Amino acid sequence: MKKPLKPVDMSSVKTYPLRDRINKISVRDFATLPELEIDLSPFLASLPNILKGQDFLALIDDIVVAHQNEKPVIVMMGGHVIKCGLSPLLIDLVKRGVITGFAFNGASSIHDFEIALIGETSEDVAAYLQNGQFGMWEETGRLMNEATQHAADANIGMGEALGRQLIEMDAPYNAYSLLASAGIQYGVPITVHVAIGTDIIHQHPSANGAAIGAASFTDFRLLTALVTDLEGGGVVLNLGSAVILPEVFLKALTIARNLGHTVSHFTAANFDMNQQYRSVENVVKRPTEMGGKGYTFTGHHELMIPLLAQAVLSRL
Repeated sequence: MKKPLKPVDMSSVKTYPLRDRINKISVRDFATLPELEIDLSPFLASLPNILKGQDFLALIDDIVVAHQNEKPVIVMMGGHVIKCGLSPLLIDLVKRGVITGFAFNGASSIHDFEIALIGETSEDVAAYLQNGQFGMWEETGRLMNEATQHAADANIGMGEALGRQLIEMDAPYNAYSLLASAGIQYGVPITVHVAIGTDIIHQHPSANGAAIGAASFTDFRLLTALVTDLEGGGVVLNLGSAVILPEVFLKALTIARNLGHTVSHFTAANFDMNQQYRSVENVVKRPTEMGGKGYTFTGHHELMIPLLAQAVLSRL
């Protein structure tokens, strides 16, 4: 008879100083804001009013109208967006009142937190995986798990707790952090949605599954509250999340409608390097079948998102 399977004891997991890690991404290479205002209006007017040209112009108008009518513009995003150095552009749109909420997956929160902490992120996974060192970084795991535990204890969301942690620490690169700058300094809600075991901080000895679940579940309910206000011209942008956030959005939308909120007339758009099933079906198509509009745009984030941001600012 086989012995019953027992969970691994993670208390003996070895961690390593974050300062010793070699990173691929640095704030030195992040996108910067133009010194002078750039008016793309002539360029936008020159685009063909056909296919994706038509869709792009329509999306820009929808975002501008949402901003003018004080409707939500919610940005859901995967970690690659931060690794492409686009946080300064998104923070600028927050300052201008265009973006009113964010939904992160776990990877987004980790890359953003590390950027605030050391101005760098993104390790060489293949190299560190070989000796069991991948993701085993002391400061990232300990500090983020401490914030998550506080979130669970205080009944607040993970995104808020992580942002507060960075502000209280006065992390040296907070100006590049969405969690710290957008979330706390400018008061825009940032929710974090995780699946247990998908993120490096879950490998850390301090990880508490109950706390992670509680904090992320609070954020799920907060995102649902944001979704209830989309009716009448709100906008949802999914930037590079292929699975987690499309699934979370679909459930949040279902709850909103189940509770009696009309959430039908809004715009949803998916930006990614490849169009994936869940992001297309669960963000763009199914949610907008009752009177909304849905768009898909395929291209590299480091080109498409700056173009979108500058196009919106030109319209404004």
